[in-house]
Amino acid sequence: MSVQQYDEIGEAFEDFKSLPLTRYAEVPGCLALVGDVRGRSVLDLASGTGFYSREFKRRGATDVLGIDISGEMVAAARKMEELEPLGVRYEVGDVAELRPLERSYDIALGVQLLNYAPDVAALERMCRNVHRSLVPGGEFFVLCQSPSYRPDPATLEKYGFRCEPTGEHSETGPRFRVTALLNPPIGIEVAAPRREVYEAALAAAGFGDPTWVPLEVSEAGVRAFGADFWADYTANRPLEMLRCRA
Repeated sequence: MSVQQYDEIGEAFEDFKSLPLTRYAEVPGCLALVGDVRGRSVLDLASGTGFYSREFKRRGATDVLGIDISGEMVAAARKMEELEPLGVRYEVGDVAELRPLERSYDIALGVQLLNYAPDVAALERMCRNVHRSLVPGGEFFVLCQSPSYRPDPATLEKYGFRCEPTGEHSETGPRFRVTALLNPPIGIEVAAPRREVYEAALAAAGFGDPTWVPLEVSEAGVRAFGADFWADYTANRPLEMLRCRA
């Protein structure tokens, strides 16, 4: 995983959530799929500035731990916790080398996490470490670039992002340059693992019942922009979620 590219973003990462794709598809879709967290414990992996960690705590999760490889991201998350104390804990950590945690969690979330594995072995280590951190029957929710997405910068840009193939391939899949069209724009480089690579790594770690779930546009998004605005998104979805059970 590239720590530097996220250290350089820091608090600006929070602004990603203001872009149409994130605000009206990723966030509501992710929260809806995870569902009711009241009375449950949540492990937020690749937690960034803590957006989902805070949201889960507000929605009634009993214990939320956010872990991110970037020290700058964790510092930004802790700063927000100081400004609005919710009882969320954050720490710096690499999921591929995740330490044994003091407790097992009911739910784990990995938003743009597994796509940073440099190879299949690292991907499997990540999945095993997540599995080890969950209670039996606990759920793991993965949000990633859809393996079926066909890069189309012309249509994706109106949703706030640009996604361009770099021409390089890792062992897990093709690599892309993703740019959030903020002011100034922020670019990161990621891999897009193939569907079978995800499923094989999760199975090797002991996860079962893998289910791919498309991210729908929220009703608020349709009201804000109209259905026609989202037609290109629906025809070629850039994001997808995968849920499985320990």
